[in-house]
Amino acid sequence: MADFIFGREEELQTLKQRLLKRMPFLFHGPTGVGKTLLMRSLLPQVPAALYCENSATTQVVFRSVARGLLELNDRRIQMSCRNRDGIQGKSAVSLKGIVMDALREGSYWIVMDHLNRPSQSFAAVVREIISWCSTPVIAVARSGHMEDTGFLQPLYSDRSEKFELRNLDSDLAERFGHEIVKRAGLSASNIREFLDKVLELSEGNPGAILSMLQMAKYPKYRTDEHIKITPLYIDFRMNWSPTVRSR
Repeated sequence: MADFIFGREEELQTLKQRLLKRMPFLFHGPTGVGKTLLMRSLLPQVPAALYCENSATTQVVFRSVARGLLELNDRRIQMSCRNRDGIQGKSAVSLKGIVMDALREGSYWIVMDHLNRPSQSFAAVVREIISWCSTPVIAVARSGHMEDTGFLQPLYSDRSEKFELRNLDSDLAERFGHEIVKRAGLSASNIREFLDKVLELSEGNPGAILSMLQMAKYPKYRTDEHIKITPLYIDFRMNWSPTVRSR
């Protein structure tokens, strides 16, 4: 139920057009808005895509990129590493050199997802990939600000190099909420009141809507056919990103 895309046709088309241009850009938006879902849905449609689900460090990125190159039957990776175990056995320095050479010889592009305040050295490597390897890097972060993009921010300083994915507007969020209720088979005597509260508290964030509606099925948040809204929201807030404000 969590992997379907609702009401994002325009955003999907814009994102696909950006990817096909093979130009670096920053794709940002709050936690739960659907960045990863949209990006991953388009990857099969765009050739030579190298997706890094975890972009915590450059070492993690290069190992992820190497595995992606192996799946794309890149000649240099096949000769140097042969298989996934070979990739794992390479030192960080050796693997970086192999991957950089492969990128320079090929026509790839890289998606670095789940960035978390990348360091100055991380940014220097990304700059090297973009310039020396002529490989566009799409950075995915919670916002376009320094606290999320870290030292990558100067690489995407122009407005045209940023694409923001926003929360759903009120009408679309309501339709999304009703769709989730339907798909989950969720029912309660106060379901209308609960859904209204979810839409208010989520501010249209699809991930937050989905999470709270899924939680409503747990026995601890129900008394007979009544959903206990306040304790559910308190628990939700304890485990959710601060991008959804307290009320």
